[in-house]
Formats: sequence, structure tokens, C-alpha cells
Amino acid sequence: MLNLFKSLFNRPDAKANVEIYTWQTCPYCIRAKLLLKWKGVQFTEYKIDGDGAARIKMAERANGGRSVPQIFINSQHIGGCDDLYAIDRQGQLDPLLAQA
Repeated sequence: MLNLFKSLFNRPDAKANVEIYTWQTCPYCIRAKLLLKWKGVQFTEYKIDGDGAARIKMAERANGGRSVPQIFINSQHIGGCDDLYAIDRQGQLDPLLAQA
């Protein structure tokens, strides 16, 4: 059982630089982080709860997107939680995560 857990959560093929802007209690943020963790991705999380300046910076990077989460893979704006799950269903997430 431990080997199965390790194989699911220690994927060496996830090389991408992933950044995610979140609020601590946001259910969509939690769901997006769970998918990334399940994929074995290490990511940089920017918790922007109550930080207006950080939210402005996020919106600038996200082409005006002000909702959380906002997700970036190798500086490419992916969108929010639903967008992340959609590209995973389309089989496009793993190739993105494998790019360095």
C-alpha cells in the first residue's frame, strides 16, 4: 500500500513551475491544490487573504481575473479551478506539468 501511495504522490515527471493564488478557506482553491498534490506537483502558493496589493498583482498577471484561485504553469495563465480540471480531463495537464 505504501508503494502505491509513493507512486501516486512522488511523480518525478512534474517539472513545471506552478504558482497558485489562493484564499485560505476557498473551496475552489482547496480543490485545485488537491489535484496538483495528487499529480505530485510542488507549487508556490500565494495566500492573498485580505491583501489588496497582492490581489491587484494577481489580477494584472491573470488578465483581469480577480477570483481565486488563479493558476499559472511556467508563467502561462491557466485560469481557475474549473479550468485546471478541464485541461486535466482533456489530457493536457500532464504534458504541461512535464515541461521545465
